[in-house]
Amino acid sequence: MASIKDEKDDRDDSDADDIDRDSESDKSSTTTDSSDASDSDDSSEMDAEECERRRNELLDAIADLERQFATLREQLYRERIMQVKTQLEEVHDGTAKEYRQPLEELQQNMKTRIEVAGVLRKLRLENIDNNYKAEEMAAKQNFENEKLLLFDSMKEDLEEKIRRLDEDRNSIDFQNDLYSSEKSKKQSGKIWKKKSSDSSRRKPVTVTGPYIVYMLSEADILDDWTEIRKSLSKKQVDRKYAARSYSRPTLTSRVW
Repeated sequence: MASIKDEKDDRDDSDADDIDRDSESDKSSTTTDSSDASDSDDSSEMDAEECERRRNELLDAIADLERQFATLREQLYRERIMQVKTQLEEVHDGTAKEYRQPLEELQQNMKTRIEVAGVLRKLRLENIDNNYKAEEMAAKQNFENEKLLLFDSMKEDLEEKIRRLDEDRNSIDFQNDLYSSEKSKKQSGKIWKKKSSDSSRRKPVTVTGPYIVYMLSEADILDDWTEIRKSLSKKQVDRKYAARSYSRPTLTSRVW
């Protein structure tokens, strides 16, 4: 029985404790509600201050970033300037990689063009030399042809002069012969007249052959005699020229 009482007492004590706890919890809840109301007012004021503080911090951060950006930009500009100056100095010195490779290509192109120009110069000089030789050969051939033509023309002129001189000489000889023959005829005519007067009583002699010749006039006889002498002199000149041309060396052998 004592144990049952003890159990009941323990149960009552626990229930009392629970009631006390519930009352304490109610009290604490009321106190927390009142503290929450006061905290909400304080938190609104703290939020405005926090926003302003954070806004100022952000503005300071932005200004700091802008200063850093300007510093970095200036530093980058200086580095790029130094890099460009260094490249320029390397280009002037001929040590820049970006400059050496195009320079080598340009030098190779220059060598190729110089070789092509040398070959072209050689071919053009050969062409000029061939043209010169052709012109020289044509000039020599023209000279030889003109010289032959000049020789032939002068030869013909000289032969014509020789022929005329021979004709003049023959005509002079013929005139002298004619004059002497006329003179002898006159003298013989006078003698014949004397003889005819003496022998008028003799029987006349008939002449058969040269009767026709004696019937020609003296002018016709002179013309015929001139033509005969011309033909004879021409034949003599042709024979002399043939003999000279046969014995004369060729023109090319005399020139060279």
